[in-house]
Amino acid sequence: MSLVTYELHDHVATITLNRPEARNAINGALRQELNAAWTRFRDEEDAWVAILTAAGEVFCAGGDLKDGEGSVGTFAGTFWEKPTINSFESGMELFKPTIAAVHGPCIGYGLTGVLFCDFVIASTAATFSFPEVTIGVPTVVGAIRLPPRVGWANAMELLLTGKPMSAQRAKDIGLVWRLVEPEELQAEARSWARTLTEAAPLAVRATKEVAWRTADMGWIESVRFGETMRKVAGATEDVAEGLTAWREKRKPEWKGR
Repeated sequence: MSLVTYELHDHVATITLNRPEARNAINGALRQELNAAWTRFRDEEDAWVAILTAAGEVFCAGGDLKDGEGSVGTFAGTFWEKPTINSFESGMELFKPTIAAVHGPCIGYGLTGVLFCDFVIASTAATFSFPEVTIGVPTVVGAIRLPPRVGWANAMELLLTGKPMSAQRAKDIGLVWRLVEPEELQAEARSWARTLTEAAPLAVRATKEVAWRTADMGWIESVRFGETMRKVAGATEDVAEGLTAWREKRKPEWKGR
């Protein structure tokens, strides 16, 4: 059985954590399959938008402390002593739109991955936590990523207490983008993914890359980079199709090239 499933339909890739019997805790094998799924999404030309979700009642119980020989030391060697900058949750350069559809507890490693998604849609039954400090371990990637997203004190509330945060509170601070009833979660995520596929995929990626890279640039450098990306995107077939469709008053047929 695959620990992570990958399904592609109408340009939307659904990546599902599939270890429900272990509350989707991330062990070494699941992490390898998850990394492979994100790499496939990044490289697959027909995949324009991704939804990250999970099977079972728990989105993710965090890292599996029983991984390998069943010791925290083994877990530390597997997860914390070998940085994986090229993994999705640790900062893979991926400029296609991503959506997290979260239900139930979303803990530690799982929340780190969710934070890298552009849109977080959660059910009212979801909770969010970084419990690492309660077992004597610092949160690293989450501590880097969370403050710019939700503000300093809100981030510290999650990072320094280890206590779970309700879906409503997460919505209030901006961690969650949309909050829906549990039975509506998957349909809402798919509906938004379809909306995102209506735009030209290469223009979408260029726009996201400009937003991402210019966050650490000065104004002049930001504008120059943005104009460069505009020229790159302007040389694609999709631009010609978009202008033709506009003149002909019809829906464009994007090719992603």
